[in-house]
Amino acid sequence: MNREEYLKKRNELLEAAQAAIEAGDSETYEAKAKEVEDLDAKFEKSAQQQADLNALKGAVKPPVAMASESVVSKDGNDKELEYRMAFMNYVMKGTPIMKNTDEVTTTSEVGAVIPQTVLNRIVEKIEKVGNILNLVTRTYYKGGVVVPTSSAKPTASWVAERGDVDSQEKTTGSVTFAYNKLKVKVAVSLEVSVVTLDIFERTLINQLSEAIARALDSAIINGRGTTTYHEPEGILKSSNLISGQNVNVTEENAITYANLIGMEALLPEGYDDAIYVMNKKTFVSQVLGMVDDNGQPIARIDSGIDGKPAYTLFGRHVEFTTQVAAYIGGTVTADTIVAFLFRMKDYMLNTNMQPTVKKYTDEDTDDEVTKCIMLADGKVIDNNSLVTLTVKNS
Repeated sequence: MNREEYLKKRNELLEAAQAAIEAGDSETYEAKAKEVEDLDAKFEKSAQQQADLNALKGAVKPPVAMASESVVSKDGNDKELEYRMAFMNYVMKGTPIMKNTDEVTTTSEVGAVIPQTVLNRIVEKIEKVGNILNLVTRTYYKGGVVVPTSSAKPTASWVAERGDVDSQEKTTGSVTFAYNKLKVKVAVSLEVSVVTLDIFERTLINQLSEAIARALDSAIINGRGTTTYHEPEGILKSSNLISGQNVNVTEENAITYANLIGMEALLPEGYDDAIYVMNKKTFVSQVLGMVDDNGQPIARIDSGIDGKPAYTLFGRHVEFTTQVAAYIGGTVTADTIVAFLFRMKDYMLNTNMQPTVKKYTDEDTDDEVTKCIMLADGKVIDNNSLVTLTVKNS
């Protein structure tokens, strides 16, 4: 049975099952649903047999990172689609995905690699959903690698003809990225016997991308570091705060024109591309409508090139995130950073962007759970542009 015959037969069975549901004929529906399952099993077995035969002919077996190549049909162009079908059945029904026996994994967490086509769509949507994620520098170094970072810039000197100056060594530091696991539990609650591949992938993409984007955005801002919590180190981690680059304000006189000007004054030269980051509630309730000493507004809302509102403060872009505490006036229970200036490209997020999923049974609740695992770490590589506005607990 080739792919075209398989898909044609499967669609016919699905249509018959749908018709039975609409007619209230549960007996026929159950029969057709069982035929779909049997057909899927038959097609998967045929595909695996073809893969084994190709291996015997000397075909190169793929590494586990390319597990989408492990199910091969007679037509090489169909192998990705077939793996996507096998992956859907693994997530929905727990059907194991057959792999070559010499494939090796380095962690017991890995159950199945997400098909490349689906992964590309997940990454694309993560970039749309994660507004903070889009602003930082993203790298793909192997975990444990030491990456050099610069902490000083060389200077030029005026000299006489044939004069010389001492060579200057560029001071460097380094950051080491760890293997931090980001786990997301996936709740795919669809009718397994009649779900289509398209509906399954759209549901999985929506759930994974939104959950991963929220988790990464949170880690970039407030991550507690790897030593104890095993997560990326966020921008507002205490070790990144520079003494003297913070505006402390009281609750009675919190966000004012003078305090915002104070933040601008503390920003070192050479970081003109720094932006403001705060909660939207803070901006709307405290900043929008504020004027300078000449009565001119300091904050603006314009229409961006994509038609969405673009917010600026003193001409700088303002990025909103719920990862920064909202302040609309009143008291705070502890010293709280309510806004900060930072050049976002000076934060480096290192991730393999190759999430995998594993299906397991929760022994305490007997629930079937599908979880997604992705490795990620992140650190500030230059904190000189970080200026914070803190409301003090009086």
